[in-house]
Amino acid sequence: MEDGAAIWRIARDSEVLDLNSSYSYLLWCRDFAATSVVARDQTGEPVAFVTGYLRPDRPGILVVWQVAVDHDHRGTGLAGELLDALTSRVAAGQPLASVETTITPDNTASDRLFTSYARRHDVALEREVLFDGELFPEGTHLPEVLYRIGPFHT
Repeated sequence: MEDGAAIWRIARDSEVLDLNSSYSYLLWCRDFAATSVVARDQTGEPVAFVTGYLRPDRPGILVVWQVAVDHDHRGTGLAGELLDALTSRVAAGQPLASVETTITPDNTASDRLFTSYARRHDVALEREVLFDGELFPEGTHLPEVLYRIGPFHT
């Protein structure tokens, strides 16, 4: 739970992610710690994270909620390493059929991250619009495109 404030700051400073309340990040670290990972620098300070959860109706699907890397650590492959570590850890505890995430069309970094993840793991990547932009109450949100990665080879 102690990482909640730090990952909220990393998400805020990303200037790309939809920022949730600080309270939600505290809850996330408590309730979804098994399906999330945090990277730390040499001093132990969090510098990157991947949050996720298993879909309640389909527990073989890991939904990646957010990925963020502190500005000073970007471009090092850290996000990909964290995503690999998280999916390996989840798969070690139960069968993992696929990974899902949503990405807005303007988020090229996330598109590259998940496209390269699918390529590294030699699995299919399908894309389809999950939520059209007009569904969001603020009226200025881009569509959220669902990336479905898998099935994984067992």
